[in-house]
Amino acid sequence: MSVAGEGAGVDTGTYRHAMGRLAKGVAVLTTTAGAQDHALTANSLTSVSLEPVLLLVCVETDARFHDAARESGVFGVSILAADQRALAAWFATPGRPLPGQMDRAPHHRAESGVALLDGCLATLECDVRDIHPAGDHSIFVGAVRAARLAADPKAALVHFRGQYSALT
Repeated sequence: MSVAGEGAGVDTGTYRHAMGRLAKGVAVLTTTAGAQDHALTANSLTSVSLEPVLLLVCVETDARFHDAARESGVFGVSILAADQRALAAWFATPGRPLPGQMDRAPHHRAESGVALLDGCLATLECDVRDIHPAGDHSIFVGAVRAARLAADPKAALVHFRGQYSALT
């Protein structure tokens, strides 16, 4: 539901910088649609519920991943370690070619067929449960069907003030 005047008077640059001061974990979301892998770097990921196990991710409606995840009904989440900064940057690159984009990232296939990155702190495999419009993004609610933890977790990759950093 949109309210008239919502956000009126808020400088979007200031808002963006304010939100950038909230340190966030970094993940790569993946899906496969039409035999093509789609992926993007995300830092708007959060747990929603333990019963049932649900998480949410916010995806820009213009992102290629958006329609691909809607079509496929599944997506993977790879929570990045600090040494995976280059992968975060690659999957955040707008307009990168779809064919071969996963060639830069060591990965394996989950049961659903989505790519999950190797060397991550954790991976999750989700079924799309709901999609809610929210401005220029959609909120995808995923029902987690599998969660795996790294045997020897390393430092986490975080995003703070527009930069990637390590959190130990």
